[in-house]
Amino acid sequence: MSLTLYYHPLASFCWKVLIALYEAETPFAREIVDLGDEASRSRFLAIWPIGKMPVLVDAARSATIPETSIIIEYLARHQPGAATLLPTDPELALQSRLRDRFYDLYVQVPMQKIVTDRLRPAGANDGFGVEAARAQLRASYELIETQMVGQTWAVGETFTLADCAAAPALYYANRVEPFGAMRPNAAAYLERLLTRPSVARTIAEAKPYFANLPA
Repeated sequence: MSLTLYYHPLASFCWKVLIALYEAETPFAREIVDLGDEASRSRFLAIWPIGKMPVLVDAARSATIPETSIIIEYLARHQPGAATLLPTDPELALQSRLRDRFYDLYVQVPMQKIVTDRLRPAGANDGFGVEAARAQLRASYELIETQMVGQTWAVGETFTLADCAAAPALYYANRVEPFGAMRPNAAAYLERLLTRPSVARTIAEAKPYFANLPA
């Protein structure tokens, strides 16, 4: 098999690429990376010294591809499958990329700040940074609430790269900073994402590892 994904089943950014692979029905091998295990960590760093997951290795092209959005666009170009996750219309493609960056930078990143703060040693927590992250999430939710009026997916009626980013971002963010009753459009969008087969499969595969999530 040409493609190997280096990932961890709990990692939200890894979910984004898994969802894209399942949407496209692209065959791939998988290698779970445990950064807490020295042997696993060393093997991964030999492939990608930055040490951030996920990373896709395409043996047929001797290519190592990091960064979720780049991985998904690489797959669309070199391994096109059942789904076209980047619209062919230039304006829609631009909107898809914009929403993709929005969910990565303004939902995933602050969500991860809150989660990783819970993993810090006692006395080393960053309360100020966590509150800033929560404020960022609340601001992002307000934009999502407006954006999702009258549409099914992040960019209209077609599931795209942006929805691959939105699913893990909103799933985890809602756990650490719930939407609340005043954001029904955001909540309904998340529910649609959760019933998407590619998303449901990704979450089901992660469930055996949920005990490792911080409370």
